[in-house]
Amino acid sequence: MAVVETVPERCRTCYTCVRECPAKAIRIQDGQARVIPERCIACGNCVRVCRQGAKRVVSAMDQVEALLRSGARVAAMVAPSFPAEFSEADPELLVGALRRLGFDLVVEVAFGADLIASRYQELLAGGSRERYIATTCPAITRFVEKHHPELVKKLAPIVSPMVAMARVLHQEHGPDLRTVFIGPCPAKKMEAADPAVAADVDLVMTFRGLRELLARYQIRQWEVERSGFDPPHPHLGALFPVSGGMLQAAGLTEDLSTGEVVAADGRAEFVDAIREFEAGTLDSRLLEVLCCQGCVMGAGMTSRAPLFRRRAQVGHYVQRTVARYDKQRWHRDMRRFAHVELSRTFAPDDQRLSEPAEAQIAAILARMGKATVQDELDCGACGYSTCREHAIAIANGLAESEMCLPYTIETLHRALRELASTQEALMQSEKLASMGQLAAGIAHEVNNPLGIVLMYAHLLLDEASDGSQASEDLRLIAEQADRCKKIVAGLLDFARQNKVLHEEADARELLMRALRSVPQPENVLVRTETDGADPACELDPDQVLQVLTNLISNAYAAMPCGGTLVARLGADDEHVIFEIEDTGTGITEENQKKIFEPFFTTKKMGKGTGLGLAVAYGVVKMHRGDISVRSNADPELGPTGTTFFVRIPRQGRME
Repeated sequence: MAVVETVPERCRTCYTCVRECPAKAIRIQDGQARVIPERCIACGNCVRVCRQGAKRVVSAMDQVEALLRSGARVAAMVAPSFPAEFSEADPELLVGALRRLGFDLVVEVAFGADLIASRYQELLAGGSRERYIATTCPAITRFVEKHHPELVKKLAPIVSPMVAMARVLHQEHGPDLRTVFIGPCPAKKMEAADPAVAADVDLVMTFRGLRELLARYQIRQWEVERSGFDPPHPHLGALFPVSGGMLQAAGLTEDLSTGEVVAADGRAEFVDAIREFEAGTLDSRLLEVLCCQGCVMGAGMTSRAPLFRRRAQVGHYVQRTVARYDKQRWHRDMRRFAHVELSRTFAPDDQRLSEPAEAQIAAILARMGKATVQDELDCGACGYSTCREHAIAIANGLAESEMCLPYTIETLHRALRELASTQEALMQSEKLASMGQLAAGIAHEVNNPLGIVLMYAHLLLDEASDGSQASEDLRLIAEQADRCKKIVAGLLDFARQNKVLHEEADARELLMRALRSVPQPENVLVRTETDGADPACELDPDQVLQVLTNLISNAYAAMPCGGTLVARLGADDEHVIFEIEDTGTGITEENQKKIFEPFFTTKKMGKGTGLGLAVAYGVVKMHRGDISVRSNADPELGPTGTTFFVRIPRQGRME
């Protein structure tokens, strides 16, 4: 049965519930943290720690209200932790409020705890060296049944105080009496539904639920008639809700020298205690464990008081009760109910996670960027103690990779970098598109008159006398007009870069063709490195050849005094990578940000148009690739030079 439910709109996926759940019964799916009923032990840790209120205990308020209206006799069994919850009012006012709601009997479960304490005395009094885990906490018994099924045989075969009190009431008032347990523990709901004790307790309501029911009927405790609890009355069983209270009620002590009895409480401590008990390193005859730091800290409480104040409130109530209790009557009641059946059995309900293959765990860890043990930070941000536990949870469908904070941060950083790169590429593409339209217009308007100027300059040059000033002037006009023609041709090439014709190509052959197409200066050494990379790819050979030719030409121009040019071909599964490296003068950091802009050039006046790299950038981007530069122009920082990197997808055609 589901005891804890999720309010989806409140869940902020902070993973606090995952971290705090001792049974790891929370599944993260589609960004929502949901309880897995089969694994849940109903301890309510997730309810207590969720500050958004996204986890809540399933309410029994409507069922209790219907039971009170049914006409049947109904008894309210109040857990001994009530002084820590209703500290603002006298206990007699609380009883009066319950009677106002319609309960016929109001009793303290602490008397059932007295009976249970005596059974634990008897259990340990014999000569047997059998080891037991106390079964007073239903969350603990569920934890053992579901997550340590081999220890089920070690569970003490004794009912909880709640069931013991219900059986006392049925013996005293008959089997038709209906019982409602009111306490701090959501796990009591699961216990009441257990087939082994299902006939004993009809409904379970938390203290929070009781306050809501009182508010629904506008019952204020200070306005009701005072009333005392119905018999039988308890003794030291009222100490059960504090850690070690059961031991004191049973007359047992946690002797550190013998280790016969060991008490543990709290989410982390009880898990460790049970693991050590199972491993045999905790050699105690009785392990008394509470899932919470005592029942006074149960998830069904509304009190915000700290632990020790709650313990003190229970302690003060016990002092007042003991001071005025009728010892003879208590002994008489203990003898009268000594033969109530207080034994029960437990059954394994194995919900342990399967252990994935090591290869699967390693693959999941690698997917989150944890290729080595050193990469496993074990930061706990995902809610799991270790990265390995997180990977196992992912393999079992309980968690998602995105829960790993370092992985998610790195993924976000990568996405931001890609977004920034895409934005930059988009801006550059828009700029190139605008410049392309402008270039086409300029080329069209300039080309015709330029052809006329060039034609007449050559005609006049043919008519001029050799060596004359007119001849020199006309030659200069022709040279500059011819240069303008090349610029116009470059503008037209720039404007036409709008379509890629993919075909199968050999990247190595393409690189060698580019090297052959640009004359090699005598003072420059050329070296090629291909490293056996697979050259097969799909691209537009003519356009990529133009890119490589521009880069090689620029590299030669950057080494007027000689140097070395290295042309590399690299590859991975998805890309071919061209690298053109020179040992020239380098490009300053300031200019590196501008080199792909149209008409920007670092060459001297008259030596460059500023369109070569802009065209190269456009070609690479149309291939869905990337072009980048690494350069050093400061000799003090190391050897000067520039390397251009061109990454182009192997699979050119979009699927």
